[in-house]
Amino acid sequence: MLTKTLLLAAASGGLLTVAFPSANLWVVAWVGLVPLLWALRGAQPREALVLGWATGLVHFATALFWVMNTMTRYGKLSYPASLGVLLLLAAYLACYVALFAWAVVVLSRGQRALRWLIAPPAWVVAELARAHALSGFPWANLGYSQHAVLPIIQIAEFTGVYGVAFLIVLVNATVVELLENFAEAGRIGPPRPEPSLGNRRLAVSALVPVALALVYGWFVLAWPARTVPPETPKLRFALLQGNIPQDLKWEAAAQKKTVNLYTVLASEVSRGPAAAQLIVWPETAAPFYFEQDGPLLDQVRGLVRRTKAYHLVGAPAYEKLDGRVAYYNRAYLLAPDGGTVAHYDKTHLVPFGEYVPLSSVLFFVRRMAEGIGTFYAGDSYTVFDIPQGRFGTLICFEVIFPNLVRRFVKGGAQFLVNITNDAWFGRSAASAQHLSMAAFRAVENRVALIRAANTGITAVIDPFGRVQKATDLFVRTHTTGTIPVVASPGTFYTRVGDLFAYACLVALLMAAAVGRGLAGPRRAPTVITSELSLDDDYERD
Repeated sequence: MLTKTLLLAAASGGLLTVAFPSANLWVVAWVGLVPLLWALRGAQPREALVLGWATGLVHFATALFWVMNTMTRYGKLSYPASLGVLLLLAAYLACYVALFAWAVVVLSRGQRALRWLIAPPAWVVAELARAHALSGFPWANLGYSQHAVLPIIQIAEFTGVYGVAFLIVLVNATVVELLENFAEAGRIGPPRPEPSLGNRRLAVSALVPVALALVYGWFVLAWPARTVPPETPKLRFALLQGNIPQDLKWEAAAQKKTVNLYTVLASEVSRGPAAAQLIVWPETAAPFYFEQDGPLLDQVRGLVRRTKAYHLVGAPAYEKLDGRVAYYNRAYLLAPDGGTVAHYDKTHLVPFGEYVPLSSVLFFVRRMAEGIGTFYAGDSYTVFDIPQGRFGTLICFEVIFPNLVRRFVKGGAQFLVNITNDAWFGRSAASAQHLSMAAFRAVENRVALIRAANTGITAVIDPFGRVQKATDLFVRTHTTGTIPVVASPGTFYTRVGDLFAYACLVALLMAAAVGRGLAGPRRAPTVITSELSLDDDYERD
């Protein structure tokens, strides 16, 4: 029996993965958890942990398979060692799915109605924990599978990506309850003494929230002027995609060639009446330190003066702190006169890429893999100011952290710029997955987002999450266009952040408290009544 349920759990893991890029079978997400939830029926807490972990292991091992390319090519690990790293990462991330499965079994206390009610907030809380624990890694959160389904993701301006995940799990749980009702109807003998919602009430309870989300989404998309009025000022921009091979990027012989290449690209987008007002270079596109005067820096400043535009340039940086050198992943804003206006240092570094977390304990990691940096994190959320508007800059995977991104908009940013170097990913699903998460940041804050990536995908995303332009991978090109500069940015999500996700946490804690109270001998006879009252309250909400 355990083998059968493990196969069901593993099937859920595979189904979840195909809902994401590059397969992009988004509709599968709405039933992808059905096998796992079916396997959890009657499971004990320990069994639930194993089943949930199995789902997570398969899902993350397949969705993050691109990690092996990064570790073998750039970390110089052997194929078996890279596979081991992938499996360790997947095993860790799978713990959060195990937490979800355990919560569903323990908090529902074996009651079908409660199991259906507990699953959606339990999933949200598990994803919330994954986004914050050990520096956080919210890659491939369930809601991102719907990035291309524009009507359903518009609720993110209230709930963030977690609201979309909530709806998906609600539908999955409803499907399981309906299947169990049908199985019960065909079973010979007396029905089980478990209270269950009727099929009609089940369908309505799941369809109404989804329908309301879709109606709201269609309304927003049908009348975009309510969000972005026609008179909203526009910014002319250009995004440069140099396609510099990661292997050659820091070689001394290639530095001059790299700067020459960006000089050509920037010159091409600076001609005519539609010349760019802001030219964006990718992350660490400048292969030298701005702190050191020299011909390369002079060439860049001269280029900026000739183009008569603002340039946002990614480059490494260093400062001397207390007798030691601190390195930063930095973005410089250069004015049309060639001078430096301001800079932003990346605040959320990539663990095991830009630094080793718990380095005193994991001292051996740096010996295992080459290319791990020793960077310092920035300590401020710089909002750049140009005549056309104010913007926040997100370096690389900072864009996957919604609470971080909203701080820029809350601080006055009227549009967002994401600079990244996804060359590490190779030709894999990672670049598309990365882009899908960026689309949610635009919706959550109702601002446009432009993205310059060294090897792609360079893209333009409007305030509704629509990817208006996107380049191919591993081509040398540039993208130009205009985006709205919203006069008064700020949505409900911008103001309150992950309030919806924390409300789900409160709901689970209340369910745990109520369950503990009902477990006492004096309250035992009222279990069914209490469950039904919880159910009725949920429907009234």
